[in-house]
Amino acid sequence: MTDKIVFPAEWYPQSAVQLTFPHCRTDWAPYINEASECFAAIAREIAKREKLLIVCADEEDVRRRIGDVGLDNIVFREIPSNDTWARDHGGITVVINGKPTVYDFVFNGWGMKFAANYDNLITRTLAGQDVFCDGVDVINLQPLVLEGGSLETDGRGTLLATVECLASVNRNEYLNKEQLEYHLKELFGLERILWLNNGYLAGDDTDSHIDTLARFCDEKTIAYVQCSDDSDEHYDELRAMEDELKAFRTVDGEPYRLVALPMADEIVWEGERLPATYANFLIINGAVLVPFYIGEKDEMARKILQTAFPDREIVGIDCRPLIRQHGSLHCATMQYPEGVIR
Repeated sequence: MTDKIVFPAEWYPQSAVQLTFPHCRTDWAPYINEASECFAAIAREIAKREKLLIVCADEEDVRRRIGDVGLDNIVFREIPSNDTWARDHGGITVVINGKPTVYDFVFNGWGMKFAANYDNLITRTLAGQDVFCDGVDVINLQPLVLEGGSLETDGRGTLLATVECLASVNRNEYLNKEQLEYHLKELFGLERILWLNNGYLAGDDTDSHIDTLARFCDEKTIAYVQCSDDSDEHYDELRAMEDELKAFRTVDGEPYRLVALPMADEIVWEGERLPATYANFLIINGAVLVPFYIGEKDEMARKILQTAFPDREIVGIDCRPLIRQHGSLHCATMQYPEGVIR
C-alpha cells in the first residue's frame, strides 16, 4: 500500500510555533537587546493565540524579556544554538496516513556559509525532551540538506520553490534538479513543483528562499514581491518572476490570484543593502504577523495582506533588528500543525 502523505499548508490549524532566541554568543551580540525585544514582540503575539516553543540559552533571561503576556502558553527548552533561524533548522511536519511526522533534515548554514553544528542538532534534541506529542515520529533524513524557508506548499500537493536555492550545489551536490524533484515528491507527497527561475533580494544569504519572494495565501492565491521602480537593481529579476507566476496554474487549471506586495523601502546597514521583504510574513491561528520596517510601505503591505487574509488579524512587528542579520519574521519561526507539540 502506498503511503498517503500530506504536506500541510501554513494556514492549517497549528499546535505551536517555534522560536530560537538570540543570545550573546551569536552574531546578535552587538545589539542583543534590540534583537531580543523583536523576538519578544513576536513571542507575545504568538502566545496570545497558540502555544509557543522557545529554544534558548537562558530561560530566565527570556522570561524577563517577554514579560507576563502569554507565559502560561510558552514551553521553554534550554538547548545550545549557533543562531536563531528556526525556519531553517526547525523540523518540517508532514502527515503520513493521518499521523503527524516531523522530518529532521540537515541544516548546513545555507550552503556552508555559516556554522550550524548546534542548530543542526536542535530538532533531534527536542525529540528527546518530551516536546512532541505521543505517536509523533521524528525521522532523521540525513544526509539530505533542506531548509523550511525554501519550501512553500498549498496543502494540496503543489510546492512552490526556487531553482537557485534548491538546486544549488552547496547543499546537495550529488543530486541534480530532476533527482531532487523525485525525492521531494516522494517525501512530501507532491503532485507537482512550480519552479521559479527568477527572483532574488540583495543581501540575501539563503540563495533566494521562496519565503522572501512569493507565498501561498490559500490554494488559489499567491502573494509576491513586486518591484515597480525600473531604476531598482531588482526590477528585471522580479518582473521576470512576476511573469512566471502569471503563467502558473492552480491544480484546477485556473490562473492564480496574484497579490502584489510592495518592494520595501531600501534599508542599508554598514554599507550593505538588506533583504527587507513583506513576503516574509507568518500565518498563525487567527492572525498573520507581518514584518514592518517603519517605512512608508508598511501600512500599504498590511492593507494588501488583509485582502488576502480577510478572516485574520494582520499584525505588524518592527523587524528592523532582524533584517540586520539578513532574515526577517518568517525566517525566525517554524509552525507545527495540530497534534505535533504537547
